[in-house]
Order: sequence, then C-alpha cells, then structure tokens
Amino acid sequence: MAVLYSAFPWKESVTMSNNKYKILIVEDEAGIRNFIKANLETSDYQVICAETCTLGMMMYSSHHPDLIILDLGLPDRDGLDLIQNVRESDTIPIIVLSARSNEKDKVEALDLGANDYITKPFGTEELLARIRAVLRSHRQGTETGSTPSGKYKLQDLLIDYDKRQLFIGRYEIDLTQTEYNIIAYLSTHAGKVLTYAAIIRAVWGYSDYGSVKKLQVNMKNIRKKMGVTPGEKRYVVNELGVGYRMLAEDEE
Repeated sequence: MAVLYSAFPWKESVTMSNNKYKILIVEDEAGIRNFIKANLETSDYQVICAETCTLGMMMYSSHHPDLIILDLGLPDRDGLDLIQNVRESDTIPIIVLSARSNEKDKVEALDLGANDYITKPFGTEELLARIRAVLRSHRQGTETGSTPSGKYKLQDLLIDYDKRQLFIGRYEIDLTQTEYNIIAYLSTHAGKVLTYAAIIRAVWGYSDYGSVKKLQVNMKNIRKKMGVTPGEKRYVVNELGVGYRMLAEDEE
C-alpha cells in the first residue's frame, strides 16, 4: 500500500486504495479521528485528516475530497464556518459528526448545506451506511439532474416517477398530489436528512407560519396510508425537531 505525502508543511498522509472515494476528516480529538480513519481505511476509502477548521479548508482546497466528515467544536473556528465556505462554490457531501445534540445546532448545520448530521457517540456501521448513502445520492444527483425519472425501490416500496405512482408490494397507495410530491422528493435524496424548511420550499415553494404543521400532517397521512405505525422506522425516519430522512438501501 503506497503512502503519499502532501507538499505542505504538516505532511498529512494520504492512504491510497482501490476505492475511488477520498474522505476528509476534520476532527480535533485524536482518538476519534484515528478511530474513524482506521474504519474508513478498512472499508477501502482514501482518507486525509485535519484537526482544525483552517487546516481542513486547506486540505479541502488542495486534495479535492469526495466527502467531508466534520466536527463542529474545533479549536480555532466553528465547523459551521467550513460548511458555509465550502457551499459557496461546491456541492461536495458533508456529514457533521458532533457532540452537539441541540435541535437548533442540527437545523443550522443542515440549512447551511450539510447533507447529514450524526450525534456522538455514534455506531460505526451507521456512519458507514450514512457515508454510502450520501455518496450515492450525490452521484445520482450529478448524473441525473433534479427531475427524477424511472423507478425507485426500497424494501417493498416502489415509486414510479414517470407515472407518479407509489406501490407497497403489489398494492398501489392512493396519495394526493402533495403527498406524492413529498415522498418523491425524499426518495430522490435517500439517506440525507432534509430539514422541514428544505422540504417545504421544494413542495410548496414558500414558507409561512403553519408550514411545518402542514408538512407534519401530510407525513402522518402518508405513513398511515403506507401502513407504518407511529414510531416505526420504516421507509422514512423522523429526525425530531429537524426534518425527515428516507432510508437508504444500506439501512434496510
């Protein structure tokens, strides 16, 4: 296994592998950083690391990673600054991995452009599944554009985008136009946490005082029609106080 060294003074190593994806970890705690790095390398990802926000921006600019795993509580600047800077010119997937569990922090990070938000402590398999999901979603988005076509399948759920139909097993689920638009939008971003505001903008094109409640009522109706019981994590997960996430294939 070859090891390449950066031309920069900190000589950050890049472990090369057969996997085409390169992941940048921005995390100041060495134990967590090394743990994530070891697990990613075991899964054949290329990995580069930074321990500050400033160094993370430099590594991002020089190495052009495919995904960023970002802690928010960095010693020099808030990790939210990195999200904001990257999103000025790039759609690279960003997964926040933070001890901050406050809903306000989650919403702010996701609204700034983070693709997902995982709260510490975290499970290794969950992290790897989220990584695969956001990479797949990003790849499909760049390949197919914003208008979905064809079919989407998850477990026994099937969405026919061209016919605007949804099936559970052999049975078609009778959805209103708004309900279909919500579930179709979630499916085109499977694996990614979408904030209430993002879903509302995509479906209704505007936001008002009652928009969140309106979305929640529609989601309740969708779940009931799909045969999902309250609290059951099937097809769509409710990220309380933040938004919704359609499960990815890896989470079935």
